[in-house]
Amino acid sequence: MMLYKIISDIDRAAVAVEVISLLNIGAVGRKIQDLGVPVHALGMRRGVPNPLYILRLARRLREDPPNCIQTWMYHADLIGGLAAKLAGSIPVTWGIRHSNLDPQGTKRTTLWAAKACARLSRRLPARIVCCSEASRRVHTELGYAADKMVVIPNGFDLAVFKPDPKARLDVRQELGIPEEGLLIGLIGRFAPQKDHYNFVCAAAHLNACLPNIHFLLCGAGVTRENPELIKWISDAGILSQCHLLGEREDMPRLTASLDIATSSSYSEGFPNVIGEAMACGVPCVVTDAGDSALIAGKTGKVVPPKDPRALSEGWLELLKMNAEGRKRLGWAARQRIEEHFSLPSIVNKYNALYKEVAGMKIIGQR
Repeated sequence: MMLYKIISDIDRAAVAVEVISLLNIGAVGRKIQDLGVPVHALGMRRGVPNPLYILRLARRLREDPPNCIQTWMYHADLIGGLAAKLAGSIPVTWGIRHSNLDPQGTKRTTLWAAKACARLSRRLPARIVCCSEASRRVHTELGYAADKMVVIPNGFDLAVFKPDPKARLDVRQELGIPEEGLLIGLIGRFAPQKDHYNFVCAAAHLNACLPNIHFLLCGAGVTRENPELIKWISDAGILSQCHLLGEREDMPRLTASLDIATSSSYSEGFPNVIGEAMACGVPCVVTDAGDSALIAGKTGKVVPPKDPRALSEGWLELLKMNAEGRKRLGWAARQRIEEHFSLPSIVNKYNALYKEVAGMKIIGQR
């Protein structure tokens, strides 16, 4: 989605953009096509990269060489880097979106690709873009070329994610929550590092001292058909207060309806959902994972990961404020996003980087 946002905001009168997906076009690829940008699919299968596809990609790049290539994650970094070298040493900017490579929660093929990239990082990429300071730190320790790394955080569209009092009323009506009911939200797919168990335990703690708080959870796998999640919620005694919405297309509306947005993760890179909530004027309580604390700054609460009581106490501190106090904190959060993470400023950083990297090819040809 961050790639989509960059392409949607970049000046395409000055920059011609083309996207190649290793697998299929997919939902995000179709959104990019709707912008009028060509999207192609190599049709690779998941798993260990097939050298045949590297050769096919190199042939395609040789037929119409771009000034520079931006790859997005480990497998694309590896395959795109090798193909660009075979196609005539086209300059490549690698993209890193992870900040944790815990063997327990990371696929073996992903670990393999990351380690292979670390070994090749001094030869293949011209620059390596990390989405967070946490990512840079982790990958430097893994052996990536530190002198090639730059950090460009994710950016947020303040015209899309914005305060919306109507959304507050509409969503409460949709979920059957009283108009003045308090709503805490966790937006994220069901995955180990997102630590939904931490959230549920914290919700149980909060419910013991402030009954009738409601909790909104949405993301892939966050539904009542998820037996593990439902068992946690039922055992916590908060099933009637938890609204599991699965994947939704109306994220700005849902986000703007919250009184508090939260992240319960033990591992993060640069969590978009926190920046989106802040852009909506919603104060946040976040675990100190990845760049979550850096994003929130002094406009929210930061608590240790895997500590449900601390997370609950962070929520309670904000809930004890009156509505006006939370609103002031939310406005400060939106101002922080505007000053440091607005989409146009982030796109400008990518533009400058691409000009620099494209210039390396010109210099190399002299």
